Amino acid sequence: MPHPMIRSDRDGEIAVVTIDRPAKRNALDLPMWIALAEAMEAASADGTVRCVLIQGSGEEAFSAGADIGAFEQERGTPEREAVYGREISRSFQSIRRCVHPVVAACRGWTMGGGCGIATMSDFRVGGPATRMGIPARNLSIFYHPGELDPLLQSVGYAVTCELLIEGRVFTGEEAFQKGLLTRLVPDEEVKAEAMALAKRIAQGAPLSNRYHKAMLQRLRGPLPLTEAELAAVSDFAYTEDFREATRAFLEKRKPVFRGR
Repeated sequence: MPHPMIRSDRDGEIAVVTIDRPAKRNALDLPMWIALAEAMEAASADGTVRCVLIQGSGEEAFSAGADIGAFEQERGTPEREAVYGREISRSFQSIRRCVHPVVAACRGWTMGGGCGIATMSDFRVGGPATRMGIPARNLSIFYHPGELDPLLQSVGYAVTCELLIEGRVFTGEEAFQKGLLTRLVPDEEVKAEAMALAKRIAQGAPLSNRYHKAMLQRLRGPLPLTEAELAAVSDFAYTEDFREATRAFLEKRKPVFRGR
């Protein structure tokens, strides 16, 4: 269903999807994740679209990722986790599987699920003030293999370890050097350059662009994972560490992890 904080607009042949929650650094709760998937699926199904641009509202953040403050209502039981896991995976994959090229305008904070949205995109434009990181370890969260794969393909094993295991947050310059950003421009030009890039893409033959995107992804090969390995991604939601980390976030203190 449409959501007031996920806007879909058109600029000629460009579909523009805006995450519009600047008061919370464009963090997404579950209804917003669902609306983002719907917006991307609609754009993908539209044959008149030649490129999709994803951006955050305001100048401070592309997206800070999932709204941790909503976790107590949205997560924590098998029934809730089944819904949340399904819908957030659908949202990420709607970006990756979009038949059109996707450009992310990574102005400012591009963290957690926001970094995931960006790495699902085909092009990522940022500036020196861009901050990219995935603080999953701080919340004892497990990332789904389907979201790890494009990250690993983009930056390699070592940088992926820096993000997920060390918990590094990269500046725009570092993100560009490591391949997280595909283009670095002055901060005030990020959104304009992202749109200019989308328009240059749209000038190409759409069937050629769609074919090459699909074939480049296909050449990566399928993920050779078992059903048990895929199911294990939800195990973190039932751990003491995850509950402790969520409480600590809301209480604005450092979590105490006990490995259980």
